[in-house]
Amino acid sequence: MPENLKHIIESLLFVSETPLTMDHLKGILEGEETAAIRTAINVLMAEYEQRDGGFVLKQVAGGYQFRTQGRYNEWIKRLIRPRAPRLSKAALETLAIIAYNQPIIRSDIEHIRGVDSGGVIRMLMERKLIRVLGRKEIPGRPLIYATTKHFLEVFELKDLKDLPTPKEIEELSQSQLEEPPDAEDQKPISESPIKPLSA
Repeated sequence: MPENLKHIIESLLFVSETPLTMDHLKGILEGEETAAIRTAINVLMAEYEQRDGGFVLKQVAGGYQFRTQGRYNEWIKRLIRPRAPRLSKAALETLAIIAYNQPIIRSDIEHIRGVDSGGVIRMLMERKLIRVLGRKEIPGRPLIYATTKHFLEVFELKDLKDLPTPKEIEELSQSQLEEPPDAEDQKPISESPIKPLSA
């Protein structure tokens, strides 16, 4: 492994606004073996984890990205204003139904929720959390929905296999019920990606 490969990868990860996949890195680092690139990334991940500073290198949405430590979200929120609008309960419910049942059509979403979901689905598409996969070959040829790569980034998942199990969701719900009403604003929800400075 060339001595500076690790630092080249580190600089690429720093300036990228989205997670870099192994294929993307191989395309940039022409001639470098996958094993050498993976070794360099693993060394970087270990270094940042051991450093335990303001940010870490994580595997997210099928790629790698620098993420700020969740425990510093309170200060990050003070810098980044206005705050991103939160998802409503209806939006989270609809997103969860799509995430756990994809590919899925609107009528199935509405059957599970028991209410019209057209507006919520449009909003989730505008936020790039869900996408249209195509049309189902049944009468009316309804649109088929699934989550996006951006969904994985937002919820810091490597892939859909990392979605919490029903048991984990139940345990999380129980712990939230025991917290004071305003506790949600005080605790870190997830880590934020590092944004590079403009040149």
